[in-house]
Amino acid sequence: MALLFILLVIAGGMGLSVEAGLLGPLASQVGDLWATMSIFGIGAVLTFFLMLFFSPRSSPSFFSLPGWQLTGGLLGAGYVVILTMATPVIGIAMTMIGILAGQVAWRSTITGYSAAHGAKSIRGAPWR
Repeated sequence: MALLFILLVIAGGMGLSVEAGLLGPLASQVGDLWATMSIFGIGAVLTFFLMLFFSPRSSPSFFSLPGWQLTGGLLGAGYVVILTMATPVIGIAMTMIGILAGQVAWRSTITGYSAAHGAKSIRGAPWR
């Protein structure tokens, strides 16, 4: 099962590169913020239908969740705006390398080892 999730994560990373390649031309036609909004809008519609058919019916209310957990949406929007603006200037490869470097150097390490933000702490091992 772990191998399946590793392959899914790799496929997701490949999808991010494709998304970066699509956002650049789209942004040149409609502008950076409209391109970001279109990507989020399509993602929101897809997520709505997935939730409609596959989500457990006993999910907690949106308003009962801690507000700090919902800041992920702000971070995601910021990420896509940066992706939209940076990709045409520095290219897909450098954009992805920069994003990966930021994730590894800062948040993944701190979040993964200290269980920050309610994440499950997974200790490092030689095989990791």
